[in-house]
Amino acid sequence: MDLIEKESSEELLQAQARVWNHILCFINSMSLRCAVQLSIPDIVHNHHQPITLSELAEKLAIPKTKTACLFRLMRLLVHSGFFAIRNEGYVLTPSSRLLLKDNTMSVLPFLKSMLDPILVTPWHSMSALFQGNGLTPFEVTHGRNFWDYAAEDIELNKNFNEAMASDTRLVMNVVVTESKGVFEGLSSLVDVGGGIGTTAKSIAETFPTMKCNENLTYIAGDMFESIPPRQWILNDWNDKQCIKILKRCKEAISNGEKGGNLRKVIIVDMVVDDQKVDHKFIETQLFFDMLMMTSYNGRERTEKEWEKLFLESGFSHYKITPILGLRSLIELYP
Repeated sequence: MDLIEKESSEELLQAQARVWNHILCFINSMSLRCAVQLSIPDIVHNHHQPITLSELAEKLAIPKTKTACLFRLMRLLVHSGFFAIRNEGYVLTPSSRLLLKDNTMSVLPFLKSMLDPILVTPWHSMSALFQGNGLTPFEVTHGRNFWDYAAEDIELNKNFNEAMASDTRLVMNVVVTESKGVFEGLSSLVDVGGGIGTTAKSIAETFPTMKCNENLTYIAGDMFESIPPRQWILNDWNDKQCIKILKRCKEAISNGEKGGNLRKVIIVDMVVDDQKVDHKFIETQLFFDMLMMTSYNGRERTEKEWEKLFLESGFSHYKITPILGLRSLIELYP
């Protein structure tokens, strides 16, 4: 009681609201998922003008008794910035345009993958992380790690690959437009752990004379053991695994083509706590860090943590360019 009495009424109510917001913030995710499942962004887009609530309800073919529920759903999504009101009708915003099925930069596959119950359920076992058994919440929930699970679950594996590809298309569109110079002087490139090759395809289309490991070659193998001598995901792995991958990359570029050709490793990843990153991105980076910890036994890293990995892997120096919103462009030199 004494603790409560030390707070003013306003502070107490604000504290309660903050706690409630954290407790209920999952409603944002589930409401957005609902809107996507109903194809609301596409319906609004295809209407070609502001769509009224009644018109939207008619397009959705829902019972009239559910119109009030639809209004409440849209009210939240307008507040969250996914839709806007114009001339008493709903219109898309930049965020909801990224959820259109036909948008080449669509993040729809990412939403579908990350909000799959298989990935959401482990969050209920998050406290297991701190109980000393060495298992991630995903392993506690499903009895195996994510990669083993995905290897046997065709649908999960397909959704995850599509999610990574959709994210890559958006980011690489920015990279090859805003940071084209980072690839100049390179005669060949390997996309390590490149999934279905979306990154390499983007680069190959922009630099047709570059050999991107008809100009694209898919090579099966284990990136922990060897990498062909010619971007990848490091946040999915712990420090020991990352150092092993980085060492293989250094060996690959050291043993590759000589003759004065530029040799380097290029990473597109998050640098947490970077003061040059917009403050509004910090929370998203921290969310990703928790996601890596809970589902993949990986992590997002600060510049000091990245530097430690680079030096222990034998690289002489690096350059970080924070130009990709949540992520940075990192160049490593042997």
